[in-house]
Amino acid sequence: MQLKQIYKFGLVVALLFAGSTALWSQNDKQAELERQRRALMGQIEELSKLRQSNKKKEINVLSQVEDLDSKIKTRQNLIKVTNSQANLLTQKINQNINKLSSLREELEKLKDDYASMVQKSYKSKSSQSRIMFLLSSKSFLQAYKRVQYMKQYSNYRKKQGDQIKERTALLQETNKKLALQKEEKQKLVAQNKIEQEKLEGERAQQDELISKIRKQESTYVAQIQDKQKAADRIDREIDRLIREAIAASKKETGVEPTKEAATNVSKMPTFSLTPAAKALASDFASNKGRMDWPVERGRIYKKFGTSKHPTLPNITTYNSGVEIETAPGSIARAAFKGTVQQIQLIRGGGYTVLIRHGNYLTVYQNLKNLKVKVNDQISTKQALGEIAENSFNGKTILKFLVYKDSERLNPEDWVYNM
Repeated sequence: MQLKQIYKFGLVVALLFAGSTALWSQNDKQAELERQRRALMGQIEELSKLRQSNKKKEINVLSQVEDLDSKIKTRQNLIKVTNSQANLLTQKINQNINKLSSLREELEKLKDDYASMVQKSYKSKSSQSRIMFLLSSKSFLQAYKRVQYMKQYSNYRKKQGDQIKERTALLQETNKKLALQKEEKQKLVAQNKIEQEKLEGERAQQDELISKIRKQESTYVAQIQDKQKAADRIDREIDRLIREAIAASKKETGVEPTKEAATNVSKMPTFSLTPAAKALASDFASNKGRMDWPVERGRIYKKFGTSKHPTLPNITTYNSGVEIETAPGSIARAAFKGTVQQIQLIRGGGYTVLIRHGNYLTVYQNLKNLKVKVNDQISTKQALGEIAENSFNGKTILKFLVYKDSERLNPEDWVYNM
């Protein structure tokens, strides 16, 4: 009987250990989902603050639609993450219910076995019966074994009593966890209901604005095209500045353009690097994905590359960098250490600051009240200047670009969590 009980105990411990391992994994996933949920809530709060700060100036319907589209997508992600959290909690609750059932069954068996042992012990508890049990031994060895048996029997009773206490405590703890998990799930479900209502309200606002746009679609399409033309013109100007910087680097290092490079128009021009510039470029490249944001607080207003307009699907636009919306009066800061290569006042784009990092460049567009000058050595997070308001929509937007030589790169690949 003792071996059988020990086997049962070992089996239950193994099952509990396996359950605990799965629970730890779920806890990690739950913690990550909670981190995502809080981040999305922070994004929505930031969007609301930025819209509030821009409310009096926001007369462009297209801008309002873009804001709502961004907010709707973020809220949809929030609802999705919250649903995942609730589903994970449902799994945990079901696991704990099964665990409770197993614990109760095991506790009942332990109690029954313990009661049976107590009854047997009570029937033979007199000291006389124990003495007679020993005296009836046929040999000293048998008497010794009987003494050992009585000790083992006593220890086993104590062990079973301890097991009952442990199971009872574990049962109570699991009950508490179950109650907390049910309460947490109810909160998540209630929150999702509120977020769903807000989402429906935002969709209704968006539909109303889209209706206005459709009535004057040609006017708004012309606005988008004019904005794209202005952006393309600024991009060409920045490309020209970079080509000039590359040419200057070749003169500084005494490298003349080869005949092949001069005749091959398709070949992108590249910087000629000193040993120090090579080391800085290597440092820049090794920090890919870990660089600081060029603003203290903000959100991506427009991503890098080609994208469709949220309400005019036949219209696509191209963005050479990322546009970051931030609060009025915010300061642009360097994403990485380097040297101010060029500063240029570009029509429609404010001041543009180019910082060189070996054969890499970061570009900060739409600045005013500059705090740096050409050839300044810049440290990471150093203030460059105040971000100006965008003339098209009244928002405070920094356009941030990353280049390797003359090739445009996606800044989202370089900046941490962008």
